[in-house]
Amino acid sequence: MPVEIRRTLTTVQHTFIEGGKKVDTPTLLVAAMAVIRNPWFGQGYVENLRPEIREHGPVLGKLLTEMVLKETGGDVEGYGKASVVGMGGETEHAQALTHTLWFGNEYRNAVDAKTYLVFSNLRGAAASPVIIPLMHKHDGGLRDYYQTIHTSIPDAPAEDEIIVALGASIGGHPNHRIGNRYEDLKEMGHDVDNPAGV
Repeated sequence: MPVEIRRTLTTVQHTFIEGGKKVDTPTLLVAAMAVIRNPWFGQGYVENLRPEIREHGPVLGKLLTEMVLKETGGDVEGYGKASVVGMGGETEHAQALTHTLWFGNEYRNAVDAKTYLVFSNLRGAAASPVIIPLMHKHDGGLRDYYQTIHTSIPDAPAEDEIIVALGASIGGHPNHRIGNRYEDLKEMGHDVDNPAGV
């Protein structure tokens, strides 16, 4: 069954002041979202989700990636993904559409990323939060890129729908000052080039 898309939305956020202090270089956060019909809705427990994963994943991955790139010009630094399934579905349905290379590799390859896509998957009613965590596309230890896009859609997801989303950032968290993972490791006496000590 082809993907049935009811709506797409893009949110764009620029931050100029954080914590009462001006941000030297304003940051950009982008969320690209699609509201689709849950392909497993009303079928009871479905054992094999793979056919729909294979069919829907590439379509949604390509669509949302193009929406992100349109807003960022391709200069994505931080990235992540999320999904919210309506109350008539399972959290597994939300996960199925985002936790697959058929979906994620469309984005990862387009922005030449090396890290995995951080994620959130929720089940809820209309206006439930869409929470997209982000981290740096090349280095998961850079805490200044740990950010979260928090938004919602007033009339989605309906009982038979899923919201699928990609997030992006240009710039790190505004006025970041907690350091990164590598500084912690150095202070703990670890070799940063060999943090496991092997």
